[in-house]
Amino acid sequence: MFANSRFYSIAFNKCPRCHQGDFFVTNSAFSKNFDKMHDHCPHCGENFMPEPGFYWTSMFVSYAFYTIYILLTFFIVVQGFQIDLDYYLMGMLPSLVLLTPYFFRLARRTWLTLCITPKPQVYVKSSPQ
Repeated sequence: MFANSRFYSIAFNKCPRCHQGDFFVTNSAFSKNFDKMHDHCPHCGENFMPEPGFYWTSMFVSYAFYTIYILLTFFIVVQGFQIDLDYYLMGMLPSLVLLTPYFFRLARRTWLTLCITPKPQVYVKSSPQ
């Protein structure tokens, strides 16, 4: 059941329609071509570029992920472990820079997944009986 959910396609770089084909060309967010996407799903042919400028809105999704990350780390590090706020802020800047490719990819997958209805049962290959 988890393999056919929207969360699965977001978390594991899969097509939001069939949950089989890869969304990005590479599986690692920390490679040279972290931003290269397939134009269509290699498995079902779903269009990953519905219209020009479609992924502009994913900037707001990325902003939401950054905000959640900052708030969670603030409450864990500063409130939970009683670490000085200056040390937290000095460590936060490098971590945000390092996580930029990850949040970029996560925001794009999330935005497209919210706009496409999953239909994994249509593309499942049946086994001979």
